[in-house]
Amino acid sequence: MDLALLRTFVTVHRAGSFTRAAALLGLSQPAVTSQIRTLERQLGRPLFLRQARGVTPTSIGDELAHKAAPHLDALVEIAETGLHDDSSLRTLHLAGPPEFTAERALPALTELTGEDGQGFALRASFGNAEETLEGLSAGHHDLAISTARPRGALLTATALCDEEHVLVAAPRWAEQIGAGQPDRKPEPSLEQVPVVEVHESLPFVSRYWASVFDSRPAAPGTVVVPDLRAVLACAVAGAGLAVLPRYLCAAALERGDVVALHEPAVPPLRTYFLVVRTGTMAMPHIARAHDWLQRAASEWC
Repeated sequence: MDLALLRTFVTVHRAGSFTRAAALLGLSQPAVTSQIRTLERQLGRPLFLRQARGVTPTSIGDELAHKAAPHLDALVEIAETGLHDDSSLRTLHLAGPPEFTAERALPALTELTGEDGQGFALRASFGNAEETLEGLSAGHHDLAISTARPRGALLTATALCDEEHVLVAAPRWAEQIGAGQPDRKPEPSLEQVPVVEVHESLPFVSRYWASVFDSRPAAPGTVVVPDLRAVLACAVAGAGLAVLPRYLCAAALERGDVVALHEPAVPPLRTYFLVVRTGTMAMPHIARAHDWLQRAASEWC
């Protein structure tokens, strides 16, 4: 079987589209379509169901991708690393949410960089769960940190750790609304506090309200900035309340820059997953980074 056809097939399977696969491969869409049809003729079975927007793999297509993708990834790794230059560092491409990756994952992984015979070079990129998993599937990343567990057989996810979410604001807001009351329902005064969030949809505040108060927040976002570290800075400055991971605001809480407005018996949690393309754990640098992050996470939780 032609390896070029398999490479095209795996790229289409991961991209979910002939158009996106063509862009990734540097080929024209007709060329990609022709190669997939050739492979389907050789196998005597359809590999994809064509739809208005992209393609969906058949059961045979999923089975072939599951078997072929890890081996193709290994061949690419050999080609990129080289057979004879043992002194060259392999590069680990990591992707994940900006705050968690910057505050947790990267400081841990930098211990593994360097020329110690087992080290690797490190490249990181940031994105939300959808962007990160799509990039991993397309082969742009080696290891991803995601708040969503992927479906399907091409990606393998391992629970990494849980983060606790805390409702915080500057002390003046806590004094104004009388924070720390045990009531399950939010007080009307709490609903009047401005909101600082990462998106107009208020993902963190809405999740907290639904989990703790069984309701939806009434106040819209007053300050919206796409980075939780900036959200914390705005909350410290008195812009309003925010829902933040405890690891991110622990130091500010200890200093008294912000205070917890509510302490539920069961705080809302969000799980992070380590995700790889199935089969790539056979590559030593990916396996080592995966294991190292799991060990580091045991101290984060």
